Amino acid sequence: MNAPSTPCPPQDLLCDVLVIGAGAGGLATAVTAATLGLDVVVIEKDAVYGGTTAWSGGWMWIPRNPLAQRAGIHEDPSAPRAYLRQEIGEHYSEAHIEAFLAQGPAMVEFFERYTAVQFIDGNAVPDFHGRTPHAALGGRSVSVQPFDARELGVEFARLRPPLDLTTLWGMGIASGAELRHFLRALCSFPSFAYVARRVLRHGLDLLLHGRGMRLVNGNALAARLAKSAFDAGVRILTSHPARRLIAQDGRIAGAVAATPSGDITIRARRAVVLACGGFPHDVARKQALFSHAPTGREHWSAAVPSNTGDGLRLGEAVGARLETRTASHGAWAPVSLVPRTDGSTTAYPHLIERAKPGVIAVTPRGQRFVNEADSYYDFMDALLKTVAPGQPVHAWLVCDHPFIRRYGLGAAKPAPLPLGSLVRSGYLRRADSIAALARQCGIDAAALEATVAQYNQHARAGRDPLFAKGETAYNRVQGDAQHQPNPCMAPIEHGPFYAVKIVPGSLGTFTGLRTDASARVLDAQGQPIAGLYACGNDMHSVMGGRYPSGGITLGPAMTFGYIAGHHIAGVPRQSQPPAYPEAA
Repeated sequence: MNAPSTPCPPQDLLCDVLVIGAGAGGLATAVTAATLGLDVVVIEKDAVYGGTTAWSGGWMWIPRNPLAQRAGIHEDPSAPRAYLRQEIGEHYSEAHIEAFLAQGPAMVEFFERYTAVQFIDGNAVPDFHGRTPHAALGGRSVSVQPFDARELGVEFARLRPPLDLTTLWGMGIASGAELRHFLRALCSFPSFAYVARRVLRHGLDLLLHGRGMRLVNGNALAARLAKSAFDAGVRILTSHPARRLIAQDGRIAGAVAATPSGDITIRARRAVVLACGGFPHDVARKQALFSHAPTGREHWSAAVPSNTGDGLRLGEAVGARLETRTASHGAWAPVSLVPRTDGSTTAYPHLIERAKPGVIAVTPRGQRFVNEADSYYDFMDALLKTVAPGQPVHAWLVCDHPFIRRYGLGAAKPAPLPLGSLVRSGYLRRADSIAALARQCGIDAAALEATVAQYNQHARAGRDPLFAKGETAYNRVQGDAQHQPNPCMAPIEHGPFYAVKIVPGSLGTFTGLRTDASARVLDAQGQPIAGLYACGNDMHSVMGGRYPSGGITLGPAMTFGYIAGHHIAGVPRQSQPPAYPEAA
């Protein structure tokens, strides 16, 4: 009888650059460094690559980007700088902001010219705070073009799928024109035809490949970055969580990583880059920093579950420090908890429907507390400020039947998709009257009836004297342009009526490791730790805990990944990309 075989021991590795984490920040660093001729290894704790980027909308805030320039939007550099000074206030870091504003456009040009990452413009996407001086009506945002997953070949199997709750049968829907087609599919023949083609193509993909092949939003960004990395010779090793960093000869020289076959040592001749996605699911860190989460469990993030603060702990273990002086520690967003058939729950981020006409947000007292069409961060910030310290933080989104069938509500999709399972699970509350709905939700019934009556009176006139809903460009873009006079206001009057419970959540975290403007991690004395860099949400947010516009997470993540790659390679930062070895 043959003796049982024993698995081969894992092999140690040597490279120039070791990147820990395979989201946008880590992959941008890897692609940049590899394009500059360095040997790069990326390790990822999950069995899939893409991180929270693969679940995101894929938008990047990059003022004065090449796509805007080509469209004739020529903005003086002083305008976005002045906007950020107003928005960030006392937490403004001149060195970081100057690096971001100077290198962001060069980053976009680099990825356009030398990689598989191709962009679409956001020239009609306004900044969040239109009343702040120097806010823009557009031209400061880019997203990514849809991507054919077949270009990844066998590596597509390791790409993180999009969050199922935000898809239609696993099919991602691109923001902008495509989303509008889906929302109008039952009232516009061109939109119906468009949706029918998309659904048929997706069905064929499921039949042939078991998964949709047309990727959009952040899933397309993660795929394009990964394709660029593979093309440049980067090794992406999944199911390889980092255990500890290795210090040698006064610098960080690698890391020990776990593998399915045992631990390995990965030596890095140039640098190690921390890009593990921050701490949105680190209970102890949330308990320490989130005042609304006294046990660390009263906050639910829409980030991927594996983002548990690994990068921050790895950095702290070798002398790095968190930058806790910030306006807020998290990228706040309202979420609802969707029950799964296995008994678990998933946080659904409410990013789209709140600005549509015919929905309000109320506290258990039955009163509105916010402009529902404002940004997800501002919505959650208002709720946190409304609730008295020590009290449970939650609110309810309330709408009527025409609204939910037209726009959906959280995990409840628009018509013709059914609502019954979500009603039966208790996620979606439904009643024939406002008072009955209030009693189901534990809301003050008389107060909610009065609030709805007052709201309806103003909605018929298209105005919101309490919170000015629909008065900024951002509000109007998020609303329904076909509904007038106010694209964000409509009465709530045709039953049955519906409600979904909103709880504190986030899209990620802002508080991260202190770095300099080259993304080098700093020690307690403010000096760079040789060989150690951070980007993405492991790097403290350059926005100082503020949220001035959509894409202020991915934009800096990509930009400082690009900056880090150049610094590690010894190539000076400049306003235009240099000639790279592959393009020479």
